[in-house]
Amino acid sequence: MTTARSHRRRTAVAIAIVLVIVAVFVVRLVDVQVVHANALDRQAAERRGNVATIEGTRGSIVAADGTVLARSVLRYDFVATPKFAKKPFDRSVHGTTQKVSLTDAAEEIAAITGQKPSEVTDPIRDALAKNKDAMYAPIVQNVDVSTYRKLMALKIPWLDATSHQTRVYPNGAVAGNIIGFLNGSAQPQAGLEKGADKCLAGHNGEQTYQVGADGVTIPGSTKVQKPAKEGGELVTTLDPDLQWFAQDELAKVVPQLGAQFGMVSVVSVKDAKIRVAAQYPSPDPNDLDATPVEYWRAMTFQNQYEPGSIFKPLTAAALIDAGKASPTSHLVVPDTLTPQKGVFVSDNESHPVQNLTLTGVLTESSNVGMSELGTSMDDDARYDFMKRFGIGSKTAVDFPGELSGQLAKPSSWDAQTRYATTFGQGLTTTPAQMLSAYQTIANGGVKVPLSLVEGCRQADGTMTDVPSKKGTRVISTTTSQQILGMLENVLKGGPISTLPNTEIPGYLVAAKTGTAQEPDGYGGYLKSYYVSVMGVAPVDDPQYLVSVNIGFPTTITSSLAAGPLFKTMMSQVLKAFRVQPSTAPPADYPDTY
Repeated sequence: MTTARSHRRRTAVAIAIVLVIVAVFVVRLVDVQVVHANALDRQAAERRGNVATIEGTRGSIVAADGTVLARSVLRYDFVATPKFAKKPFDRSVHGTTQKVSLTDAAEEIAAITGQKPSEVTDPIRDALAKNKDAMYAPIVQNVDVSTYRKLMALKIPWLDATSHQTRVYPNGAVAGNIIGFLNGSAQPQAGLEKGADKCLAGHNGEQTYQVGADGVTIPGSTKVQKPAKEGGELVTTLDPDLQWFAQDELAKVVPQLGAQFGMVSVVSVKDAKIRVAAQYPSPDPNDLDATPVEYWRAMTFQNQYEPGSIFKPLTAAALIDAGKASPTSHLVVPDTLTPQKGVFVSDNESHPVQNLTLTGVLTESSNVGMSELGTSMDDDARYDFMKRFGIGSKTAVDFPGELSGQLAKPSSWDAQTRYATTFGQGLTTTPAQMLSAYQTIANGGVKVPLSLVEGCRQADGTMTDVPSKKGTRVISTTTSQQILGMLENVLKGGPISTLPNTEIPGYLVAAKTGTAQEPDGYGGYLKSYYVSVMGVAPVDDPQYLVSVNIGFPTTITSSLAAGPLFKTMMSQVLKAFRVQPSTAPPADYPDTY
C-alpha cells in the first residue's frame, strides 16, 4: 500500500513539474511571438540590416469647396556611393553589355537635372580623395517626382535617393495670412498650420532593409515594422474665389489711398462662418521673405486697436435692450461736451446744435450724442453688455496668437474713459471681435461662435473637431431689428450721413462707419486714422456681414476711404452667393426731430 501511494505521489509530482515547465515555455513563447514580437523583430532586423523612417504625410488644408490651400509633396535627394562609382558598371542595352564610366553616368545625370557633369563628378572625386572607401557624396537635392523617375530609370547602381516631404501652397499669398507656414525643420510656426497641428500632423513609421556588399539594397529585404499614419485634412470655411477677389481689390485700393495696410472680412450671418479673411500685404508661405515680417501675422485676429465709431451700434443696442432708449429717442447735440471737470468730448467736425434721434446719432456718428445717452445707463450694466458681445475676450476661433483686446472694469474707469467707452475709445478690440459682435446684432441678437474651420476630415471620411454652433442670446430680436433699421440710414445719402451714396440697388443694407485715431502712447492721439465700414445685407433677411478696414490712409483720411471697397465687396458677395433682393420696405426711422 505504502509503495503504491508513493508511486502515485511521485507520478503526480512529475506531471506537475512537466506542466509547470510547459506553462513556462508557453508564456515565454507568447511573450516572444506576441507581446514583444515587434520589438524583437526590430532588434533582429537592426542587427542584420538598416532601419529607415517612413514619413507620415502631413495632411492638406483645403477651402470650403475643396480647393487645396496647403499640401505636402515628396521631394528627393540623390546621393552617390563613391567607393562603387569609381569603377565602370555593366548595363545591358538591347541584349548587349555596355561599360558605363563615371564620366558617362555624370553626363546622363546632368542632362536630366540641368547640372554640369562636373557638379556630379566633383563631389564623388572629392570624397574619394579623402577616403578611398567613401560611401557618401551628395549629388542633387529636392528634385520632383518626374526627375526622380528619370534618374532611377538610368539604373546606376551607385546612385540612390532618399525622400522627404516639402510643404507647398498652390495659391501663394491667397489666405497666406490665415494658413501660416512651417520652418526649415517642418515644424509649424503660425496660422492654421500651427493651430491645427494635431489634425494635420502625420505619424512616422519604420522599415528595415538589408544591403549587399556593393551597397545596393537587396531586393525583397525591405520589411515594414511600423506603418506610417497620414495626417487629417483640415477643412476651412474660406471661399477661395472671394478670398482672392478681396485680396486683389485690396492690392489696388491700399496703394491708391497711400495706406499702410488693409483688411476685408466676410462672415455668413446664420452660422458665423468666416468666408473671407483677407489682408494686404499678405505673406506667400512659399516665399515669406517677399513680405515684411510685420505682415506675416493674421491681422484679423492679431491687430488690436480702438474701434471708434463702429462700436456705437453696440452701445445703442445695450440702451435699447435695457429699455433706456428707442430709435426715435430725442437728444439735443452740440459739437462739444464738457459735462464735468476732466471730461471733454467732441464730434469729428464743428456743427451747430442739432436735434437728433438716436438713429440720427448713429447716422451722424456723433460722439457727443452717443456719450450723452450712453452714460445714462449704469456703468456695470453697460460693461456687462460689452462682455456679452465678446469685447475683451478672444473669439471662439482661438486663432494662434489671437489677442483679446483690453476692456477694463468700470471700477477702474476715470471720468473721461466712462464717456469714451460709449463711442469706441478707452478700450481696444480686434477686427475678429467686432465681426462677432456684428454677427450677433445681424442674427436676431443670437451670438453664434465665430468659426474658421469646418473640422478635421479623417482617412475614413469622418469629420472630427467640429466647432460648436450653439448660440447665445445677447439682445432681443426686436432690438436687433431696430439697430439694423437704424443703420440703413448711413448709406442713404441724407444730409448727415457719414457714407452717402453707397446704396446697393435692390438690397436694404445696414452699415456703420468708423474713423478711429491711433493712440500716441501719452494719453493723446496721433493725426493718423484707422478707417472702417461694417455692414449687413439684406436687412430684411440678414445673410452676410462685410467688414473693410484701411490702415492710416493719406489721400482720404475719413471713412469715405473705405466706402467704395465696402460697396464693391458687398455687391460681389451678394452676387457670388446668389442672395435674393430685399422685399420688405425700409425702416425709415427719422434722423432728426
